[in-house]
Amino acid sequence: MVHYNPWPLGKLPSQWKRPEPDLIRTLGYDWGDPREIVDLFEQKLASFSGSKYAVVTDCCTNAIFLSLQYLKAEGIAKIPKQTYVSVPMQLLHSGIQPDFRDVKWTGLYEIGDTGVVDGAGRFTEGMYFGQGSLHTLSFQIKKRLPIGRGGAILTDSKEAYDWLKLASYDGRDLNTPYDSKNHVSMIGWHFYMTPEDAARGIWLMDQLPSVLPDTMSWENYPDLTQFSVFRSFPREVEE
Repeated sequence: MVHYNPWPLGKLPSQWKRPEPDLIRTLGYDWGDPREIVDLFEQKLASFSGSKYAVVTDCCTNAIFLSLQYLKAEGIAKIPKQTYVSVPMQLLHSGIQPDFRDVKWTGLYEIGDTGVVDGAGRFTEGMYFGQGSLHTLSFQIKKRLPIGRGGAILTDSKEAYDWLKLASYDGRDLNTPYDSKNHVSMIGWHFYMTPEDAARGIWLMDQLPSVLPDTMSWENYPDLTQFSVFRSFPREVEE
């Protein structure tokens, strides 16, 4: 018999606990197991954005990586030369060659023809890109929903949702007992969001206006092709 989280692990004294899970109870949210808070946050994000489903992660960078893995993206992907540095890195980690282009974007852009959208700079009602995409979000401290760390993937695909839920939490099916033979059903990644961070996201969303301007655009980033680590990859040459 596996004894998961024996005392005192996982059973913190009240004075050690983060306040957000209990705080959202005062706002009318009800939950039993703390992992239900993650589901509540995902449902709230999907409803707000206009997608059918949302899967939260520990950051937008890992949301992009997981999306590329699910879609089995390959080859070359055109991306703005002025974007956050982790985007071409996740392409390379996925075996995809970045092709840097002079793109004037704001809020979001699609990563080549992969079907993955980097939406780290946009958080507003109805923001979902749609078109069968996997639309990633960022909740870093400088973003509109400043959880501090966190990300999400918006999708209309139930198949993608199911895969991403498993993949983001070490392939674990949280609807089965921890010692069940079916509990780990795939080789996944340790990219999940904690219930405490999800509760903070719910609390913050209830305080934000529904319509918000973009936080980031191409103008916020340096030209990545000027960094030596990216100089060997294709880029648009100015005449």
